[in-house]
Amino acid sequence: MEHAEARASLRVLVADLDGTLLGGSAEQRRLLRTELHRHPEIMVTFATGRSLSSVREVLRDSLVPRPRWIIADVGASVVDGNDLTCDLALQGRLRSGWPGAASVRVALSGFTALTYQQRVDQDGRCSFYLKPQHLTAELIAAVEELGCSWVYSDGRYFDVLPPGAGKGAALSLLAAKQGWPLQSVLVAGDSLNDHSMLTLGTHAVVVSNAEPALQERVPAGSLVQHADQEGAGGILAAMRRLGWVSGNHRLVIGYHRPPVRWTGTGWQAPVSPNGILPVLRKVSASTRDAVWAAATVTDADGRGRSAPLDGRGTGLPLALLPLSSTDWSAYFHRACKETLWPVLMSRPDLMRFDEHSWARYQEVNARFARHMAAHAAHGATIWLHDYNLWLAPALLRRARPDLRIGLFHHTPFPPPDVFAALPTAGLVRAGLSGLDWAGFHTDTYAGNFRLAMSASPRIPRTGVHPLGIDRPAIEQLARVRAAVHSAADAARGTTDATRSPLVLSVERLDYAKAPVEKVEALHRLLARHRELRGRLRFRLVCPPPEPGIRAYEATRRLLEQRIGAVNAAWGTADWQPVDYRPYSATFTEVVDHFLQADVLWVTSHADGMNLTAKEYVAARHAVGLPGVLILSRHTGAATQLGTVALLTDPGDCDDLARTLHQALALPVEEQREHLEHLAALLERRTPDEWAAHVIADIRREPVPPGLTSPAPA
Repeated sequence: MEHAEARASLRVLVADLDGTLLGGSAEQRRLLRTELHRHPEIMVTFATGRSLSSVREVLRDSLVPRPRWIIADVGASVVDGNDLTCDLALQGRLRSGWPGAASVRVALSGFTALTYQQRVDQDGRCSFYLKPQHLTAELIAAVEELGCSWVYSDGRYFDVLPPGAGKGAALSLLAAKQGWPLQSVLVAGDSLNDHSMLTLGTHAVVVSNAEPALQERVPAGSLVQHADQEGAGGILAAMRRLGWVSGNHRLVIGYHRPPVRWTGTGWQAPVSPNGILPVLRKVSASTRDAVWAAATVTDADGRGRSAPLDGRGTGLPLALLPLSSTDWSAYFHRACKETLWPVLMSRPDLMRFDEHSWARYQEVNARFARHMAAHAAHGATIWLHDYNLWLAPALLRRARPDLRIGLFHHTPFPPPDVFAALPTAGLVRAGLSGLDWAGFHTDTYAGNFRLAMSASPRIPRTGVHPLGIDRPAIEQLARVRAAVHSAADAARGTTDATRSPLVLSVERLDYAKAPVEKVEALHRLLARHRELRGRLRFRLVCPPPEPGIRAYEATRRLLEQRIGAVNAAWGTADWQPVDYRPYSATFTEVVDHFLQADVLWVTSHADGMNLTAKEYVAARHAVGLPGVLILSRHTGAATQLGTVALLTDPGDCDDLARTLHQALALPVEEQREHLEHLAALLERRTPDEWAAHVIADIRREPVPPGLTSPAPA
């Protein structure tokens, strides 16, 4: 009975050395070595093309785990790792029929393309260098005539072996002798000389830096994993997915992007202190046991410009998932932005759906789920963000039922009838049913989610947590910049009486922000109010989106055409009504715009929150400036600021024009009072405190039926 239990709990890692156990970054190798040290029940076996003398050199490396067994010489040798003595019985069976290296060299001497590996110790095999074009049928026939087997790997290594030798054969004999059940063995490799042991029916992992030919010949399946990481990192991820070891992170933040941007030469942090990326950047940097799991697009041109997968140089605990540019385009540009985004914005008429892109969305979500599970400690919290990972919760729940899984929607969540317009709504509901908790900026969005999920067998708890801004940081910067502007105005002789009114919008280029509707409303306003001609300025700071999103490119073309028409209709030699700035601005520049603008014009058709509205109020209030906030009634911010802000309907250009005129007509004292009341409505809770409340809500134990649930923070 005890023997049977011991076999059931047995775990054996069989790993190639070069490119596999010795592959990956030093940090990945260190983590693998640490986990193996923490789990002595995992028996390590080397399976290498190296000789025993070469393996002895490898064992001097402090990052290399001590093996219990060594399969060496491409499967011609079996060595006891305790005392480094050969198992002569097994070797005798493996080398049966071996004619000897000297005979092999003589028999193959006519093949001049073969170069014997002079400086490589060899035992029970004969190894050559050979270019792929010289691996001919004649050479293979000559080897078979000798009664030998062969293996070719890495496009250069040609190993002639005894007829019954090979890594797979050696592992089969060793496992049978030791009584290892196949389901207790994990094999890891990266080259074709590992093929024979990767197809024995054990668990297997092909690391990401493997030969393409090996990846093709050993497809992923129920037993075989294709790792997203190189070498030691891939082995560790495979062990985590099998449940042999747990990740060491109590909090895993899952977002489709990292909190820093790779420029090709280094990492660049966000320019603003606000928004979800800076907030989560602080959380991941300041939480000892947190990691941020995000995708990074690998460079397809092969010139080494892709981001380092270990995130070095960021100062952050990053776990980067590599995606090809093709996969990223199908996943993000097509499925996320052309299929899901229009539904979230309650514009299903703009939705474009295709099966190929959706298949990539499913695959990326599956890879994300495996990636996050591999980094999560037992009982960890997974904090997902937004619609980009809607399918991951159910996959995580299935693989790791020990996890607590939450997702915060920074976007709106549409009414159930709009959500149902999504062709894959059922799949999305199934994915979201894996959540323990879902968070939103407003009660309306949370209510829409509950209605959409009402038919699901498992409905997540919900919480409402409006995101705020780093108000002290904005106020401090506003005071500094106001002093600079005051000095500059004094030097130019500019006064409030000489300034013309400035209306400002700061938003990314997106049809959901209604930029074209704004320009049309401005046209109607100028047509109706002659006194504003030659004076009113509308500054549209509109950073371009990531290239490749077709709907946004169409919006840009239409916007620029309309701006050109309006400026041509009303502009003069020294005045243009629309000041279009289609580029990204630093946050200092954004605050400068806030301090210059009499009106901030926010006209989103739909918006999760819209922090720009709050930033404008905080910046101008900090330095005692008046101002007017026009706010779309469809923003999350309208829930908090709508009792004071001038609300508008972006679907009605006449309403946009009327509301803008109302804002411009407000006397200065009323503008000052207006802004004072808005500032009083801004929350005092910092973004860090917001994140802490959300994490606590995800981790909160469900309330048993019949008891009163605590109110969301």
